[in-house]
Amino acid sequence: MANISTRFFGLDLKSPVIAASSSMTGHAEQVIKLAEAGAGAIVLKSIFEEEIFHELQEELSLRTPLNSDPEYLDYFDYVIKEETIRKYLHLISEVKAKTAVPIVASINCVSSSDWTLFARKIEEAGANALELNMFIAPSDISKSSENHEQFYFETIQKVLQAVQIPVSIKISHYFSNLSGMVKKLANTGIAGITIFNRFYNPDIDIHEEAVTVADVLSTSHDYLLPLKWTGILSGQVKVDLSATSGIHSAETAIKFLLSGASAVQIASVVYHEGPSAITRMNQGISDWMDQKGYKSISEFQGSLSQAATSAQAWERTQFMKYFGEKAY
Repeated sequence: MANISTRFFGLDLKSPVIAASSSMTGHAEQVIKLAEAGAGAIVLKSIFEEEIFHELQEELSLRTPLNSDPEYLDYFDYVIKEETIRKYLHLISEVKAKTAVPIVASINCVSSSDWTLFARKIEEAGANALELNMFIAPSDISKSSENHEQFYFETIQKVLQAVQIPVSIKISHYFSNLSGMVKKLANTGIAGITIFNRFYNPDIDIHEEAVTVADVLSTSHDYLLPLKWTGILSGQVKVDLSATSGIHSAETAIKFLLSGASAVQIASVVYHEGPSAITRMNQGISDWMDQKGYKSISEFQGSLSQAATSAQAWERTQFMKYFGEKAY
């Protein structure tokens, strides 16, 4: 029988199928179900500093002007932040006590001090690893690409100095030189990189003439962009890669392993099917490996990456080769 164990987050995992950070991984009961279904690791729902800020703003909107002096507001901000952290640390401790599956905490902050504060407390609570959920939407035209990129390196450096557990990062594709940036990030001492963050996207309702929220969950066709970059980057950067978005089947997960990924992170398919989606994908990967005669993932991992095949297969940017001579 095939051995589907792998390594990511600087940890040995029994499966390459990881439960990604989502609302499902924010509750102990659900985390335990995901572990029982065979998840290689579970990334807990991210602590978002923005959510703490919004909670503060909502509370302050209910306050009278008499309770709005700066010292009171600072204290109230502290109380909300401490309560959010306390609940998160309790979640880590609870699920660590009830499952042997590696538990990975996840944080997304704006201020540099909170990255290190959260990271230290998370390590103390017993998390096996930490994922820095890092993204900046490059929508502020007053900031240069260098400004955005420096944020990543400064944050990683501060967090690595603050903790001993493995640290990985989850990034977007919004870089002017994605390959170059990933190479630099891989040399910072992090344990892995996950590509790519799934962003909130607005849509437009033409009947109401209003901006609305687009679909939050991925579809089974959304895997192509992370697959392309996994194939390009694998073997060229000295760090383990995982991928996420649009991975709804064992077949798609196998494609990522062939392209060089060490693991995949899934969420949307679990919303649709429940934890059994993990069991199904693990079985599908194992069955495919048995059919091919592979005993371990390492025997075929990256065999179809750009480094193992050709740049032309992965880097072609236009359709002209296939459609240039067609008339419409």
